Amino acid sequence: MSSNCLGNYLAFAVPNSNSHPFPCHCNAYFFYSKSIIRPEQVCHLHCGKLSFAPALVPLAAARSSSSNGNGAEDGEECEGGGVAEAREAVSYYLEELGVSKEESVEIALNSPKYVSMLVDSVRDLDEFSLWNSWSTADAEEEKPYLTRPLSSFKRKVYMMAKQKGDKGMLPFLESIGLTLSSATHLARYLSSNSLPILINKVKYVKEIFFANSDDGGLIARNARQMMMHLSISIDEDVQQTLSFFEKIQARRGGLHLLGSQDASFRHLIESFPRLLLLPKESHMKHLMEFLDDIGVAEGCKRQIFLLFPPIIFYDIEKDVRPRLQAILKDGMEGKDFGQMLLKYPWILSKSILQNYEDILIFFDDEKVPKTSVAQAIKSCPLLLGLSVNKLKLVVEQFRNFGIRNQKLGKVIATSPQLLLQKPQEFHQVVCFLRDLGLDDDIIGRILGRCPEIFASSIGKTLKRKLNFLMGIGVSRRHLPRIIRKYPELFVCDIHRALLPRMTYLMHVGLSKREVALMVCRFSPLLGYSIDKVLKPKLEFLMNSMEKPISDVVEYPRYFSYSLEKKIKPRFWVLRGRNMECSLKSMLGKNDEEFAAEFGERNMLVPPI
Repeated sequence: MSSNCLGNYLAFAVPNSNSHPFPCHCNAYFFYSKSIIRPEQVCHLHCGKLSFAPALVPLAAARSSSSNGNGAEDGEECEGGGVAEAREAVSYYLEELGVSKEESVEIALNSPKYVSMLVDSVRDLDEFSLWNSWSTADAEEEKPYLTRPLSSFKRKVYMMAKQKGDKGMLPFLESIGLTLSSATHLARYLSSNSLPILINKVKYVKEIFFANSDDGGLIARNARQMMMHLSISIDEDVQQTLSFFEKIQARRGGLHLLGSQDASFRHLIESFPRLLLLPKESHMKHLMEFLDDIGVAEGCKRQIFLLFPPIIFYDIEKDVRPRLQAILKDGMEGKDFGQMLLKYPWILSKSILQNYEDILIFFDDEKVPKTSVAQAIKSCPLLLGLSVNKLKLVVEQFRNFGIRNQKLGKVIATSPQLLLQKPQEFHQVVCFLRDLGLDDDIIGRILGRCPEIFASSIGKTLKRKLNFLMGIGVSRRHLPRIIRKYPELFVCDIHRALLPRMTYLMHVGLSKREVALMVCRFSPLLGYSIDKVLKPKLEFLMNSMEKPISDVVEYPRYFSYSLEKKIKPRFWVLRGRNMECSLKSMLGKNDEEFAAEFGERNMLVPPI
């Protein structure tokens, strides 16, 4: 037992002793509850050496148990003179530490538990007449305010605040959202900082992490994706980040609150207290300048910091640049790195960098071109969180459909998100296509040609496109042929692409049945632009060629030929010979066949 604690024990346990109650060195005050007190029952909770027993309880705790919960006794207004004066005393004390008057008042108003703690401590000392036990040195600390009109109560609160020894950090940390227990722990950690410097540091951290805090849930969605597609062993930095996410997720609103200053700042500081020790000018601003250099826009930097807070501790020259070079050595370009970092800030962690090397080796063994791998990772850096074993499962499925080597490179470069899928998700799309009547050879060709289909939702995307076709009159038995000829229809937007094109064809005079027939005969028609393809070719057909629009129903492939390079030149040849023929006869032949039937090759040049 410490000497101070022993003094407390003797003062209370020996009633006839000349000893006076003495504040413990841990700043706790005690009263005797008329039961036998053993030395081992005195003050472990505050001193960390012994333990409380029911016989010995801190006065503040005893008062609080019989109070209204706001640090005031029953019948006493919490906002009465005691608390209001205490706030003024705290404000005076903070001003003495170099804080502006406005900020000191704001801190005092927003640290109710700290103020209540001081009020309770002062009242405890008053109740047991313990103020005389304070040393002369403690009284001398009152001198800075002797020129100010402080009441006796204010002076006592002021002295109590100074005696705590936290240099004003406790009320400030509570005012920015920390609990008093967290603030107490953090105040010790930050003891090397003065309060004005700490206030300035907090403002800067809030600025870089939470400027323009309404992100529409983007940061939360990115955090979920990063966690969802992580299947490797992780390093300490990523583990700390995940723990930070878990604290946010445990709150009502979950990860959607990640970008909210009010909801996240407290957990950010508790998880990464070193943030408030970093040099502002020589470190944090240097990092911000580096992000500028690699093309990260000002409003996007906070996304990087919130998704991977440890990055702010990295040294640019010792940590960041070497890791950047490790990524750029295999087909990447420096200008791409800023966007990759924005999409996947974990890319700079040690575990992700090691996995990156393993992924490169895996695809090299699969004989996939390095440029394809680089393109896939650049487009979808989430791949770097996947284990090689997971990649093997997906690639094996592709191999079953003839997708390997360069074909595999084309697929992953075009649609890298396929590698993020679970094997059963890919299999479900395959089964859907099989049920439509497509065999595995056709499915393999579709995979190589339009891999995005296999990353699409069956219910929300694939079935809706088929329902649209059947809605315009396409028979179900024609669907396999339509899909085989133009699988891209599955990735066309119904309202912005498919519907406007079909509506245009009906607007110019075709019936719904005729449009459906055209789609069955030539399904790539679904992908043609109205302004660049359909409209100019129909106008030439009807105005210059003077043919009925029904001709395109018989030969919808007409829209696939170049207007300037094929349709017009051949029409002028036929016009010059005063000849008429069907669209199929005019356009369905190659140049040699057309020249042999209708004239010399040099007649294919349109007249001036």
